[in-house]
Amino acid sequence: MTTSSELVGTGAGDARITYHRAAAPEAVVALGHGAGGGIGARDLVALAERLPERGITVALVEQPWRVAGKKLGPAPKTLDVGWRPVAERLAGQGLPLVVGGRSAGARVACRTGAASGAVGVVALAFPLHPPGRPEKSRAEELLGSGLPTLVVQGTSDPFGGPGEFPELPGGYGLVAVPSGNHGFEVPKRAAVGQDEVLALICSAVGDWVLGLVRAV
Repeated sequence: MTTSSELVGTGAGDARITYHRAAAPEAVVALGHGAGGGIGARDLVALAERLPERGITVALVEQPWRVAGKKLGPAPKTLDVGWRPVAERLAGQGLPLVVGGRSAGARVACRTGAASGAVGVVALAFPLHPPGRPEKSRAEELLGSGLPTLVVQGTSDPFGGPGEFPELPGGYGLVAVPSGNHGFEVPKRAAVGQDEVLALICSAVGDWVLGLVRAV
């Protein structure tokens, strides 16, 4: 695996792509971060470390607000503006592109994936609703991606556990992460350990991405 980074100009400022390149890639997975965090999130780091050995290049994308040193993300429309040129650039590099991210990054990928030239979406810790407000569902956003979509969701996620999602149509997959919270952290008393949870996420995402691009 080799790593490199580049800045990409967008209407919201410069975004940064950090590549974790596979030696003989079959696909590129572009992953964005959440509204209050960066690409150092445990699931993003694990995927960037482990997917390249399976032939998947991972591109971790930092939104312009993060590159500029701000602490909290802007409104959804601005997030979309900061993401689209990055996804379009990656889609134009000749390999099948799967877009995704965690939390707010997953929402961005669902809203913009089809228009950017991606072939699928990976939604990590999709914030189905604000904590304690299940009536404020964002299911329509998820179901409107227009692309095959994999949801990876912790069973203890206050933003919506796997059992709270509506019945997903064909082309959608849902992976439950045992005891995982919104950051896929598991308590010490859990039946599964943190390393096992991250291995589960990486295996599920890798299998799904390779199955998708090999079927195209």
